[in-house]
Amino acid sequence: MRPAVRFGIAAVLTSVAAMAADIPAPDRRSGYAMMSPELRAMQDDDAANPGMLSVLDGAALWQQAEGTAHKSCADCHGDAGKSMKGVAARYPAFDTTLDRPLDLEQRIDRCRTEHQQAKPLPFDSKELLALTVYVAHHSKGEPIAVAEDARTGPFIEAGRHIFEQRQGQLNLSCGQCHDENWASVSPARRSRRRIRPVIRSIGSNGSRSARCGGGCAIV
Repeated sequence: MRPAVRFGIAAVLTSVAAMAADIPAPDRRSGYAMMSPELRAMQDDDAANPGMLSVLDGAALWQQAEGTAHKSCADCHGDAGKSMKGVAARYPAFDTTLDRPLDLEQRIDRCRTEHQQAKPLPFDSKELLALTVYVAHHSKGEPIAVAEDARTGPFIEAGRHIFEQRQGQLNLSCGQCHDENWASVSPARRSRRRIRPVIRSIGSNGSRSARCGGGCAIV
């Protein structure tokens, strides 16, 4: 994916975190609340959730030496259960070197190129998703805490514009579903939804935004 598109995804994700304040606290719901009891049970059971297969792949990649530096993620970060706890909940995060926010996948690839001296993993590749869900798994249950300050402010506003902009063949905006109409979905319709656990386990990264853009708006 081109850098400009990746930038747009980071802006959207940062904006979504900020826009949560626009919905009254008593009315906020996680997508988990819209699942059927069967899907919730599968999501909660690590032995039944197919997303855990990617987590296991990520655990193996965490220990695997890469690049000319012949370093693994563990060589720098040690035990992910300790060093990565809560990390995914803070992404997208501002990178002072690049002077812009990075999502979690971009952060992983930046570590690869800078510290492992390895090629970046392709966006949405099996390996990058596996490392992402492995890191995100250690933030399970943590509240999203994306920084909103003078540095991230312009990106949040850019993301808000994208979030509210109608586009594609259906002339829809992200906000029409996720802000305006989310509460109108009936319990019966919610129970029929089939949300892929592997996608839900990814957490704060661009993959879900990219799929919404292509599948919902048909850009």
